[in-house]
Amino acid sequence: MSVSGFCKEFRKTFVLHAVAAHFNNGLLPSALLFLMLTLLTGDAYFEHTVMHLALIAICMLPVSFISGIRDWRTKYNAARAPIFYRKIWLAGILFLLVAAAVGLRLANPLLLVTGGVCRLLYIGCLSAALPLVVLLGHYGGKLAYQWNNIQR
Repeated sequence: MSVSGFCKEFRKTFVLHAVAAHFNNGLLPSALLFLMLTLLTGDAYFEHTVMHLALIAICMLPVSFISGIRDWRTKYNAARAPIFYRKIWLAGILFLLVAAAVGLRLANPLLLVTGGVCRLLYIGCLSAALPLVVLLGHYGGKLAYQWNNIQR
């Protein structure tokens, strides 16, 4: 395949929402892994990675959300099905949790060392992100699978 053929095929099949969603579905579990490594080893460098991954996720979540809404309106004619509303709510909660974790960490860079309620909130917000990205991916997979079966 030529380069121009590859580019044409890529443009024809590229789905922004899928890329943005999968990006976050990789970032947030990775952030949680580095948080666990921080807690196990006490190594502050792992915690810096948590912060960087969460910041990147905060930047990508709006891209995923807006592209998902666009796809919902164009591909699914803004169907009023519960699965879409669940995905919208889950994405909003995910954004709030990760934003809260980032806000807590920026307000107190030593929060894992100093302990207290802020430490528990930080760990809780990041931990709660994992089941949310799993559910968002699950519902997205259901939609993609059902859509492909309808199109056949």
